[in-house]
Amino acid sequence: MKLTFSSDIEAADVERRIIAGVVVPFNKVGMTSAGPVIFEPGSIDIPNAKSVKLLANHDSTNPIGFAQAFQVNDSQITGSFKISSSATGQDFLIRASEGLIASLSIGVEVIASKPGKDGTLYVQKSLMREVSLVESPAFKDAVVTKVAASESEAAQPTNPTTESESVVTTAPIEDTPVETVEDAPVVEAAARPTVKAAAPYFTSPRSPIVDKGSYALHSIKAAMGDDDSKMYIRAAADSTSTNPAFNPNIYLNEFITNTRFGRPAVDACSRGQLPAAGLNLYIPTLDTNASGVAPTVATVAESAAPSNTGQVTTYTQATIEMFAGQQTVTLPLIERSSPEFMAELMVQLENAYLKATDASVIAKFISGGTAATAAAGTTSAGLISYVTAESAAAYAATSYFAQNLVVGTGQWANILGYVDSTGRSLYNAANPYNASGNVNTGSIKGNVQGLDLYVDKNAVATSASNSMFLVVPEAVTVYESPQAYFSVNVVSSMSVQLSIYGYMASVVKQAAGIRKFVAS
Repeated sequence: MKLTFSSDIEAADVERRIIAGVVVPFNKVGMTSAGPVIFEPGSIDIPNAKSVKLLANHDSTNPIGFAQAFQVNDSQITGSFKISSSATGQDFLIRASEGLIASLSIGVEVIASKPGKDGTLYVQKSLMREVSLVESPAFKDAVVTKVAASESEAAQPTNPTTESESVVTTAPIEDTPVETVEDAPVVEAAARPTVKAAAPYFTSPRSPIVDKGSYALHSIKAAMGDDDSKMYIRAAADSTSTNPAFNPNIYLNEFITNTRFGRPAVDACSRGQLPAAGLNLYIPTLDTNASGVAPTVATVAESAAPSNTGQVTTYTQATIEMFAGQQTVTLPLIERSSPEFMAELMVQLENAYLKATDASVIAKFISGGTAATAAAGTTSAGLISYVTAESAAAYAATSYFAQNLVVGTGQWANILGYVDSTGRSLYNAANPYNASGNVNTGSIKGNVQGLDLYVDKNAVATSASNSMFLVVPEAVTVYESPQAYFSVNVVSSMSVQLSIYGYMASVVKQAAGIRKFVAS
């Protein structure tokens, strides 16, 4: 149910363009077209003050200002309003200061109410929608108390202890049962007609835009949030086809992209320092699963010779790879475009670098890892079988524990949907009821069967083989240099070539520590 009522304006200050006053009194009867109405204390919820517009005669197409602050106590709600500098706003401000328009009228949406024995409607909960300047009040105590504040000063609330422009304080609403009125009629202020008739005359707004300079001025003001300038800009052109100069294209500084990407596979590996020189790494290796031989110790009898097995080691070789990307940018684009262009260009180059290096690590998982001992289906039982069997195999072969699970988006979707025998979700429920782990759609990192989950867009996106990897971090290491940027001026084309580059070597030290998923 919509309800509007009004009250007298007490004062208006034309110079400072502020109207302030009592918006509504509590526990007092106001006469409306639907009969007497009483608002109980705390019965009106107020949104952010700046979102409440001041209208002329409840006409939503004719805003003349906006609220700056409201103060609520047990007896009333007071508010202050900044009046627009438009011709209409100026007209209403002068009429208010001269007492020709003496009322504030609030428009609320009634949520809960109850009828009294004498026919009075008691409003218990409602939402403020707007406030208007009108001629006659429905509540005699709802009056304008002040019109103040200069054009260059910030409006101060009626309550001197409240300094914020948009602070709204409300009295608490007691948690008591209320009766909701259904199919109640729309209640209008008694002084307002309920029949709307078409205006016999129309006068176009008086616009200060008379040339390109004034248009540019109000374009700037409109961009800064001035409502009047926004109206002038909209009214400046009869149509976009006949006056294209008055309706220019607007380009925002926002940038839409789907290239935002981390490096989940790299994060799942151990990290190492890349040497300052050389293009190859040679890492001493003792792998008894290959050609390496480790020393032995055995039980020996007294005076007998100890176990004597010679150690045999090899080298694991890794090639240091260079990753680089380039952009050619003209000098006018650098010097005459928004600074955000170069900032976003460098972000996109870095995103591309991260994607390429992460994809390289995924490729090393596939080429250097070990296939799972048994194929597994894309079910919760299949996942549990894969994790348990391959975790044990990885530990037996490397002497290190598996800690991470890297999956593609297809496997991630499967995991989110896995349920137990009772139909309860395994991975997107809250602990402690979710003993198998915790995964949700708001994060690409979680816990599955005790493993840290990494969702990687560079991995196979389906549920096919090599779409999931169980990783022992010590079994694979990423050696990487810092990212660097390189630029060259090309005088012949008046352009600049920009490049991002870096060096990286990803090494699978123990193949048995990377367990590749095999689909059944």
